Amino acid sequence: MMTQLLGKPAEQRFIQTGVSWESFKAIQSGFAGSPGVRLFYYEGELEILSTAPEHEIVKGNIGYLLEDFMLNQGMEFVATGSFSQEKEAVASAQADESYCFGVRKSIPDLAIEVIITSGGPDKLKRYKALGVQEVWFWEDGEISVYQLVLTNYQKANKSQFVKGINLERLAQCAAIESRPQAVREFRQNQ
Repeated sequence: MMTQLLGKPAEQRFIQTGVSWESFKAIQSGFAGSPGVRLFYYEGELEILSTAPEHEIVKGNIGYLLEDFMLNQGMEFVATGSFSQEKEAVASAQADESYCFGVRKSIPDLAIEVIITSGGPDKLKRYKALGVQEVWFWEDGEISVYQLVLTNYQKANKSQFVKGINLERLAQCAAIESRPQAVREFRQNQ
């Protein structure tokens, strides 16, 4: 039996438009080392998001379960976590988890976002500007996959990079508070 997270916690989200790249970099520097605070930028729009513990539980579970699956499949990958991906004066994003396949690259192949209260596919414009090939959004126990095809993202049913993973199961198990229980459930039904 799976234990799901209860309710939707309140995350704080602030958006300001008309922000220069230089101002964004100064603000970003001011928040350096602030746990639970994430900053995003796209063409003059600044978003500051403070995350809730539930967000961190889901994020951690997705990363752990995905990496366990990829290791068991013998895949070569570099886990690049939530480092800031930037294209100067255009976009900056911090995925919850990110991965390069084969070797490390300046922009990851896969970015994963956990959406607790707001966001989702509207964040694709940032990833498109950065050139991230695939983006997953976890929201309400489901994972949506978007793949960059030429110049636009298209919704997909499966990952082009992590072949054979049961995304429905991954999404459900990510919401289990107990990591050991999440791992048992995922491995049992993968």
